[in-house]
Amino acid sequence: MTSTAITGIGELVSCDGTGADRLGRRQDAAVVATDGVISWIGPTLAAPAADRRVDLEGRTVLPGFVDSHSHLIFAGDRSAEFEARMTGTPYDGGGIATTVDATRAADDETLRALLAGRMAELRAQGTTTVEIKSGYGLSVTEEARLLRIAAEFTDETTFLGAHVVPPEWRSDRDGYLALVTGDMLAAATPYARWIDVFCEPSSRHAFSGDEARCVLEAGLAAGLELRVHGNQLGPGPGVQLAVELRAASVDHCTFLSDADVDALVDGAHDTVATLLPGVEFSTRSPYPDGRRLIDAGAAIALATDCNPGTCYSSAMPFMIALAVREMRISPAEAVYAATAGAARALRRDDVGRIVVGARAHFAVLDAPSYVHLCYRPGVPLARALERTI
Repeated sequence: MTSTAITGIGELVSCDGTGADRLGRRQDAAVVATDGVISWIGPTLAAPAADRRVDLEGRTVLPGFVDSHSHLIFAGDRSAEFEARMTGTPYDGGGIATTVDATRAADDETLRALLAGRMAELRAQGTTTVEIKSGYGLSVTEEARLLRIAAEFTDETTFLGAHVVPPEWRSDRDGYLALVTGDMLAAATPYARWIDVFCEPSSRHAFSGDEARCVLEAGLAAGLELRVHGNQLGPGPGVQLAVELRAASVDHCTFLSDADVDALVDGAHDTVATLLPGVEFSTRSPYPDGRRLIDAGAAIALATDCNPGTCYSSAMPFMIALAVREMRISPAEAVYAATAGAARALRRDDVGRIVVGARAHFAVLDAPSYVHLCYRPGVPLARALERTI
């Protein structure tokens, strides 16, 4: 057994749910990790002997950020689409087909190298756990290939064959739905923990409530756990469906009715509302009302939705700053949502908190307080310590 004592911590932000802000903050604390698991937390002067010691010289330590929604495995570039949006072209999901073409054309080595680079980018900004969706293959062999490669980098892999209907199936939506819930699901299941669907009736490219239900129920029958893209482009059935089926998370939640909020509150034990403010930043769409959800009693998470079309940012600190600035969330609430809240959206209790028994996943800030994540937006203060994602 090998132990490491982390000392010289100016502010330890454990996100353990204690204190008025749930951040469980301590001053002049130390943490000991043994074989990658936190084994002791306490005052620096009381720290037990360890095989090695890391002195952080007064820096802030938080749980490694948990990015519970990303689309990291893809090839190609959609910067021209971003430029068009910034000059007035609305987003409706159609650009996904461009990425599908580029991704299908890339070989395994290229996709693996691109994903490795993005994983290193996440880690350099303090993220230590990440969920990765497929959805840019949209055929039996391609979806399985993307998930197989993604599973080399994370345990949190999500089958998203129901991302959009690809061009070759536009004249036969029912046929594509049968493929997603049949042969494609069977090929993807060995490499996936989750199944997801882009439930957005306002987009001709995505899926209706009935179609989404079909996808989710098939995934559940195959042994996968549920996630939902819902209520991003307009009002719709995504939130209600996610809560009804006890999905772990419903993501975006931009356009919510009072009934949607009530459902999220009633289903808060099972279903987390995951907010993705980078998407609104990158599409000039309205931001979700995070304050409304928190005040009502819903459980929330923050994630990047890093993808080539609507938010090509892997920076969880940027998402925290956006949530505080644009969604009326306090710095403490945003940090909690990006750590413990996002871990809950993955139904994980071994990450997102600094507690004895959790994984030794830490984010270190070159700053005296977690508030600097919002106070100094865009400044590279955060990095992951020790562990790989």
